[in-house]
Amino acid sequence: MQHVRTIASILTAAVLAAACAVGPEYETPAIDTGGGWAEAAATTEAELDLSRWWRRFDDAVLDRLVAQALEQNLDVRQATARVAEARALRAAAAGGRYPLVETSASVTRRRQSENGPLPIGQIPGLERDQTIYEPGFDALWELDLFGRTRRTVEAADARVEAAVERQRGAQMTVAAETARSYLALRGTQHELQARRAAVAATRSSAELVRMQFEAGQVPEAAVVQTEAELAAVEAGLPPLEAQVRTAALSIGILLGDLPEAGLALVDQAPEYAALAPYPVGERADLLRRRPDVRAAERALAAATAEVGVATAELFPKISIGAGGGFQSLEPGELFESDSQTWSVVPLISWRVFDGGRVRAQVDAAEARVELAALEYEQAVKQALTDAELALTRYDLGLDALERQDTAVAAARTSYGHATTRYRAGDISLLELLDAERVLRNAEDAYARIHARAATDLVALFKALGGGWEDAGRG
Repeated sequence: MQHVRTIASILTAAVLAAACAVGPEYETPAIDTGGGWAEAAATTEAELDLSRWWRRFDDAVLDRLVAQALEQNLDVRQATARVAEARALRAAAAGGRYPLVETSASVTRRRQSENGPLPIGQIPGLERDQTIYEPGFDALWELDLFGRTRRTVEAADARVEAAVERQRGAQMTVAAETARSYLALRGTQHELQARRAAVAATRSSAELVRMQFEAGQVPEAAVVQTEAELAAVEAGLPPLEAQVRTAALSIGILLGDLPEAGLALVDQAPEYAALAPYPVGERADLLRRRPDVRAAERALAAATAEVGVATAELFPKISIGAGGGFQSLEPGELFESDSQTWSVVPLISWRVFDGGRVRAQVDAAEARVELAALEYEQAVKQALTDAELALTRYDLGLDALERQDTAVAAARTSYGHATTRYRAGDISLLELLDAERVLRNAEDAYARIHARAATDLVALFKALGGGWEDAGRG
């Protein structure tokens, strides 16, 4: 039909015309990340795999806890819901590319006045009471001549990608916090074991000194001193027990469960996680691994596209409205050709004067771009800082752990010698107990240093951008 061909011709011309988009074209800004790592001990490797980094601790319980946290943690689930929201909003924005079409159907029963401007009573065949049947449709399409819709979709795409990166960031944070709490729990359990052994050794010494006092071999001051030492060592037990329970309760929350769900871990025997130097890859690779950096970059892309959205308001808007349908007084004649109705209405609108509001909105959008660029730069530099600090702490933690391991080995050797000498009658029981206390205190310090180094390794994995997904994806 002729009117259909006319509409099609107009729409085709509109599609051909809508080929430009105002506003800046986005390019990822280059930020100087410096040279190599400031930490001299840093080692790199070509293919650094940080996905599921917690498995490197070779602990089945930790693997299970992290898997449950990633599935059930409320922060992760909220981030997932935000991704779904962003995708839905993107779909809504993309809908602006297409015409808006509405259909309607009505049956109108009306009575017209015989005393009105239309002389109903004097027109043959025209009845005063009428029933009008009218199905039809209306369509409206705004041509995207200056790219407002295109830039809107571009911004929505970037916001979806930013939401996905924030979801990855939530996963990374939850995995790291679960691992940190679990390793802190195990480390405190080791420390508690060593402290209890030290308490037992100190108690034995105090009992021996009291027996010597009762036998008149030592003054009462020696008893007071050893009992004070015992009380001081015992005073360290409740805080450690509280730390164990606190870590267990926090794990329960991380798992998306009730706090007490983590208390089952308290009864499990702890084991030391194997720690070793870890390659950290190239420093500049942080930009493609860290979800917070990637999210900040996508936020900058969205802000840049929104400048185009605001700028498009400075230009004319052209819309095409079309409608059609059928209208008849008799149902049997409704779909005959004589009952057809249609219309095509081009519409041009342009803000000739608005008091500078659109220009102000463009200025605000450009300011938001500048702010987003600064936030992106800040995210990059914060990522570099986090990684350097974590690498330094872990490297020095390994050094301290190695030194303390040497101290434990020396204390263990000394205690072995003291045991042999005591059995030979060369030293007293009190001297043997003193050697044991030195050993237990060294083991206590080792447990603390090992727990700190283990949590420092978790911080390093997090700082490097390790997470659930393959961190090396482009």
